[in-house]
Amino acid sequence: MITTVTSLGRSGLSDWLIQRTSAFVMTAYLFFIVGYLIANPDLNYAQWAELNASLPMRMFSLLTMLSIAAHAWIGMWCVLTDYITERLIGPKATAIRIFFQLGMIAVTMLYVIWAIDILWGI
Repeated sequence: MITTVTSLGRSGLSDWLIQRTSAFVMTAYLFFIVGYLIANPDLNYAQWAELNASLPMRMFSLLTMLSIAAHAWIGMWCVLTDYITERLIGPKATAIRIFFQLGMIAVTMLYVIWAIDILWGI
């Protein structure tokens, strides 16, 4: 059974909205990058570096990275709560699920921090 402890107090509607919003941001980023590459067929490193050094692009990249993190978290939470259950695994399912969720949080935080370091060189 999923409790407020393992769902972290979220609701299905908020998860749905986060998934859709993050998917929209990721799609917009993909279309922008593909459009930029098509519009600049002779792209060189200096142009690419200039694009990625601009503040709006850094913000868009960070927003996309945060969207990827949120999207992945909700998706993996759904998978874990669907397949790591007491019915399928036994009485230790909640502990196993929480272990995997904590691991996912750690990896996701590592990726977000790494992306911030790449974007801003902190």
